[in-house]
Amino acid sequence: MAQKKRRGFKAPANYDPNRNRAPKRKFGGARSEGAAPRAERGERTERGDRSERGDRLVRGEGLERGPRGERAARGDRGERATRGERADRVERTERTERTERPERPAGAERGAQRIRPVDGEKPQKFQAKLWTADDAAGKTFKELGLGGNIVRTLGELGADSPFPIQVATIPDGIAGRDVLGRAETGSGKTIAFGAALVERLLVLKAQGKLGESTSKKFKQPKRGERSARGERQPTRNPKALILAPTRELALQIDRTVQPLARAVGFYTAQIVGGVPSEPQVHALERGIDIVIGTPGRIRDLVERRKLDLREVQVSIVDEADHLCELGFLEATQWTLRQTERDGQRMLFSATLDRDVEELVAEFLTDPAAHEIEHAKSTVPHRVYMVMREDRDAAILEFAKTPGRVMLFSRTRAAAESITEMLRAEGISATSLHGNLSQARREINLKEFSTGKARVLVATDVAARGIHIDDVDAVVQLDPPQEAKTFVHRSGRTGRAGRGGQVVTLIPRTWQKRTREMLDEAGIEPLVFEAYEPKKRPSGARRK
Repeated sequence: MAQKKRRGFKAPANYDPNRNRAPKRKFGGARSEGAAPRAERGERTERGDRSERGDRLVRGEGLERGPRGERAARGDRGERATRGERADRVERTERTERTERPERPAGAERGAQRIRPVDGEKPQKFQAKLWTADDAAGKTFKELGLGGNIVRTLGELGADSPFPIQVATIPDGIAGRDVLGRAETGSGKTIAFGAALVERLLVLKAQGKLGESTSKKFKQPKRGERSARGERQPTRNPKALILAPTRELALQIDRTVQPLARAVGFYTAQIVGGVPSEPQVHALERGIDIVIGTPGRIRDLVERRKLDLREVQVSIVDEADHLCELGFLEATQWTLRQTERDGQRMLFSATLDRDVEELVAEFLTDPAAHEIEHAKSTVPHRVYMVMREDRDAAILEFAKTPGRVMLFSRTRAAAESITEMLRAEGISATSLHGNLSQARREINLKEFSTGKARVLVATDVAARGIHIDDVDAVVQLDPPQEAKTFVHRSGRTGRAGRGGQVVTLIPRTWQKRTREMLDEAGIEPLVFEAYEPKKRPSGARRK
């Protein structure tokens, strides 16, 4: 059988396949003998002269591109710019890079356009309604619009009457409005958005807006049915999302929201990092209504196609300022852009700085802004100037304060060292810091909350990450760098009107800075004096 002649390229007789291939040479070595000298390739005599290279002209005077086609004139640049002109051009370029919106990540086309304030522009102001304790006097949760099952569950959680932040935000949340709530930690924000969220989902369900999933990413088989790839598909995708800055806070939010959701037939899932993702994926496969978690793990599961947020109609961001401080602004924006574009958003924050305003500008539409009056602290504050050799004696003395005590240390290594010293002195103490695994952190936190450990030595990871109401004293072993951190640390005690005390230990060189910080926080200390040790501990560390 004659071979079929293939059509294709027919090389001419003088064809050389290596004619245009650059000769091989070693790095840093001399050119091979067969390599054509540069003069034969275009004869570039000077660095800026390109006139003999193809049909290109000198950069300063050329308007033509040559045989490849004409290029529109960009203006005669003439001579090289002076140093001052180059500096001006660099300054303009840097300013442009700072103000331009970076490339939008996947899924962003579904969300609203990102609005970033230009450098130097004053932050946008919001006319927030100021609420005081008098506004909540005599109010009940039922009057705020909550159903009987939710009210009964709140009573079981110990919430008999609403706080100002709850009176202010729950009605707007149930009505479906975007909400911007400004309130300090410990003011009752979790119940405020948790109860409003659950009641709002009931409203949407009654309106037929929480029916079967309409997502195109997942087919919705019967419960437990597996797809063609063998993967179990979710029975329903989440309709609500709660973002928190830390794992501890996300877990504590779930402990409050979960009983409220279960009381009316909704299910929650904890999606946080630091723990295996398989149980979280299994929970999503079974079908959930409310996702509570941190931005990092949520984004990971979305990108792995284990979590679909496109049907989320209510999104909540808690502790937004702390979330931005930890560097999660971009991750939060990415996550919110995956949700329903016209969905309801509620944002709660203790402060409204530039990054938080960026979230508000992009995702909240005509928000109902509420601010809780900053109540003067009734918790007594004491500041002691401690010499280095007396530091351990001071730590031991204040750790023996009756009740449950939190000690704040700046570093993780110091937290562990102090915990060991306290244990050596017979004090039941545990630690909480970033070097611990998530499982260990949960165990230590449970020991402190249940009273098995009377003292908790923590870094600032716990300043906003845990909500324990019965803390009798806060001792700041290292002075914070700013008033905001001082307030958040102090807010671990005296929560919900309960008693407590705050002690701050500082070196003598920090007197002026500490007084300025106290003035900024609006705190007048009862004591500001040098510390006189009573007794040096036997297990004190040598300096």
